[in-house]
Amino acid sequence: MAKLKILTGANNLILRKKSEAVKAAEISGKKLSKLIKDMRDTLGANDLGLAAAQVGSSVRVCLVRLNSGTNQARVIVMINPEIAPAGRETEIAEEGCLSLPEVWVRVERKKNITVKFLDVKGAEQVLTLENLNARVIQHEIDHLDGILIVDKGTAAVGKKTIL
Repeated sequence: MAKLKILTGANNLILRKKSEAVKAAEISGKKLSKLIKDMRDTLGANDLGLAAAQVGSSVRVCLVRLNSGTNQARVIVMINPEIAPAGRETEIAEEGCLSLPEVWVRVERKKNITVKFLDVKGAEQVLTLENLNARVIQHEIDHLDGILIVDKGTAAVGKKTIL
């Protein structure tokens, strides 16, 4: 079990860098397989997602926990995820981030999205998601684009949100 260090700080250069797409030839490679395994080991039981940038690797890979808190919860790996044009309806909700401990931000996000990505075997997948599942994907893809929650809304230190 290799638990990776999670990078923190709004000014961390790796967290602020746009991640590079994974090439098709790299998908079945040992380096990417090890990164994904280590990211699985790092993702806590209650964590909703983890982007490769958060563990120091600037590649477009993230793990997301869908249907959190239900008996249908599952962690999926997304390689080179892209959000297709999303629905118009948005909602504002409070978000935290492993890379910004004790910071909570009210962020406006699309309620419904469709995401295209490659799985660990290189097969294209398409998911249509809503509510928390859609929010988690948008949050992790923001990481892959060098965007943090403090860029998206009103930040607050600790568990007290400043409106």
